[in-house]
Amino acid sequence: MKNIRNSITIKAIQTEDDYNKTLENIRLLWESPINSPEADLLEVLSILVEDYEKRNYAIEPLDAIEAIKYEMEEKGLHQKDLVKFLGSKERVSEILNKKRPLTLQMIKNLYHGLGIPAEILLN
Repeated sequence: MKNIRNSITIKAIQTEDDYNKTLENIRLLWESPINSPEADLLEVLSILVEDYEKRNYAIEPLDAIEAIKYEMEEKGLHQKDLVKFLGSKERVSEILNKKRPLTLQMIKNLYHGLGIPAEILLN
């Protein structure tokens, strides 16, 4: 393990090549013993990777309607199944076609009924 540690240089990740090299170093250190110098190095490299990913691979917040459609597909639901959460068939159609916004009550109903996180539904 000592040879691995001595061959790894800690530096800011600026390029995709730097990023890939750092990921490879993380793979080499992955099974380092807890509280070892290698484990400390692994933690530092992980922090560098996390920072690079936040800057370069930002994930956009999930769209509320897309989240509803995803849950419908996962649970095998149809538009008629959403009536109990959103109101009438017409209202369900308007919501899914983004012609009407979700109300706070609808968000609560979807959160409790389908388990969709409220923070996604509030977007």
